[in-house]
Amino acid sequence: MGNEMSLTQNPPIPGTSPSSPQVEGRDLSLHRSAEAAEPMQEPLPRQTDGHLRLVDRKRPVHKVWIDLDNSPHVPLFRPVIQELEKRGCKVILTARDCFQVRELADLAELDYRTIGRHYGKNRIAKVAGLAIRVLQLAPFILREKPTLSISHGSRSLIVLSALLGIRNLTISDYEHADLRLTNWLGSEDKKWFMTPAVISSSLYEKRGMRADHILSYPGIKEDVYVPFFVPDPSLQEALGFGPNDVVVTLRPPASEAHYHNPESDKLLMAVLELLEEHPEVKTVLLPRTPRQEQELRAAKPELFATGRIVVPEHAIDGLGLIWCSDVVISGGGTMNREAAALGIPVYSLFRGAPGAVDKHLAEAGKLVMLQSAQDVRDNLRLVRRRRTQDPLPTRRITLDAVVNHIQSILEDRG
Repeated sequence: MGNEMSLTQNPPIPGTSPSSPQVEGRDLSLHRSAEAAEPMQEPLPRQTDGHLRLVDRKRPVHKVWIDLDNSPHVPLFRPVIQELEKRGCKVILTARDCFQVRELADLAELDYRTIGRHYGKNRIAKVAGLAIRVLQLAPFILREKPTLSISHGSRSLIVLSALLGIRNLTISDYEHADLRLTNWLGSEDKKWFMTPAVISSSLYEKRGMRADHILSYPGIKEDVYVPFFVPDPSLQEALGFGPNDVVVTLRPPASEAHYHNPESDKLLMAVLELLEEHPEVKTVLLPRTPRQEQELRAAKPELFATGRIVVPEHAIDGLGLIWCSDVVISGGGTMNREAAALGIPVYSLFRGAPGAVDKHLAEAGKLVMLQSAQDVRDNLRLVRRRRTQDPLPTRRITLDAVVNHIQSILEDRG
């Protein structure tokens, strides 16, 4: 949900080594093919659903296709890719040229093929763009012949996988997302669905999905990568934040998304009006598109002219920016949940149907869901927080659960 610009740039992801060979600054361990990996001659233990069983590594190399369709997919899939390669899989990676996908993928040093672009918010253009991208992807995927395709809701991947008979895993953390393509296309025995455990599987069974093909993982999707984040103490100074600044990271609503509610735009305007009253606040604005940035500059020119709102010229380390912030305000999902996972005060402008994950975070006191302009004035606190550079405790449970499920699908002979 949402087109968040976020990336963990410097965490030590399992499976990589500080001594990995470098070519022009790129870590080759991130892109090592399965053929180049050291052969595993003995079965290794694996934990799946609480039961320890042996995994025979003397098996054919599996090829997995992952499509980076939106900005949040880059940090999510980076550790998944590395773990799959560590387990002997070959990963082919495609990316859509939209939002900050390419910039973030480059920053993450991912080896990907850019295919297709975004076609705007018009429904007819969206449908036409989907068909065009499917046709653009087809020759490449026909050559690669992947065993399994994986995405966090890429419609192009879902459609092409169904047309080519490729087994497909769709990951989602928002139960109100449009899943008609997933339901309608492809053979039932070749489709799997994975969500956080906090979302009831019965919601998807009611939509006609096979109960034994609905998988779950503990925590939230941000727990796949956030635990490996290491704060960079130099980032705050590099971003130009002064010692007395109250730093706000602001991510506007996804105005081009199918789930967009115009009420979110009203909340955004209320936030900007509140920022005008607080000269001690420095805001980093992360617009989703150039057009959105232009509209906000036209709406509040004084905030931009005085430097009280700044827009980064290039994609930056999203988790690092959140860590340097005193407050995070976002109209999407991923950045809100990243802030919640990091323990940063966060406020949601999202006014679509609330998801189970956000409800869970709100009930736990990790997220404030703003409801109205008056709510913005009454409940949004623009104050400094206590900052620390202490590393987060590394937890692999969510990453391992996701990759174990993928491996089980790959090994399924049914």
